[in-house]
Amino acid sequence: MKVLRTVGELRQAMESHRNAGQTIGLVPTMGALHAGHLSLMERSCRDNDITVASIFVNPTQFNNATDLKTYPRTEEKDCALLEKAGVDYAFVPSVEEIYPEPDTRVFDLGAVAEVMEGAMRPGHFNGVAQIVSRLFSYVNPTRAYFGEKDFQQIAVIRRMAQLEGFDFEIIACPIVREADGLALSSRNVRLTPEQRKIAPAIHRTLARSLDMTRDKSVGEVKQWVKEEIDRQPFMTTEYYEIVNPLTMQPTDSWMTSDGPAVGCVTVYCGDVRLIDNITYSK
Repeated sequence: MKVLRTVGELRQAMESHRNAGQTIGLVPTMGALHAGHLSLMERSCRDNDITVASIFVNPTQFNNATDLKTYPRTEEKDCALLEKAGVDYAFVPSVEEIYPEPDTRVFDLGAVAEVMEGAMRPGHFNGVAQIVSRLFSYVNPTRAYFGEKDFQQIAVIRRMAQLEGFDFEIIACPIVREADGLALSSRNVRLTPEQRKIAPAIHRTLARSLDMTRDKSVGEVKQWVKEEIDRQPFMTTEYYEIVNPLTMQPTDSWMTSDGPAVGCVTVYCGDVRLIDNITYSK
């Protein structure tokens, strides 16, 4: 595996593979890799001739300076994991390399970016669009891979790709969980042992709510999920929304015109912000 640190190196390497007729998979990450990330790498390696993974903690998508400062950074360990997973290139740039000048672009992301995470973290999705659009232009991949834990983010990235004219495949991959159901996240390492024992209640509650769709309304299930999570020690629900899977808009129906509704939750466990989601297939 080659570690590339400049945009010029990355562009040159990718151009040579495209000229050779090879397919390229891109997996953007912010590092602190876990099995969820590695499942994306493995999928990309199966689907493509070449896989490039980026490791970059993108400052423009953080609206909380403390969250940016405390985000785990484990480059040496990450690169070892990428090599073991079969990744061909790790792109590990500095902030100055990605943003030699401030990125002032504002994307018209529309309604998908205005609810849930968009409402709670102003500017977050515009920052995501800034970095992902740059990575897309540097690599020009055949396929790009994202985890469904960040369910709304995938909808935002699809919207950005449409706006910018990127026409390659954007592939959503299933959530990877611990044995006790907790969705894998780089932020999990910040949980205290006591909080870590409680955190699986998020997924457990969502899973239990599936059975309620037979005789409960969307509103009733939303209220029950919030109350059930909030009664756990350390836990506070920031939001729980049940939404259309494509538009991200709240719905009152378990089956929408775009498929089964999806429940998206954000929970503070202590001061660690955790997200998860579940599909209400009937």
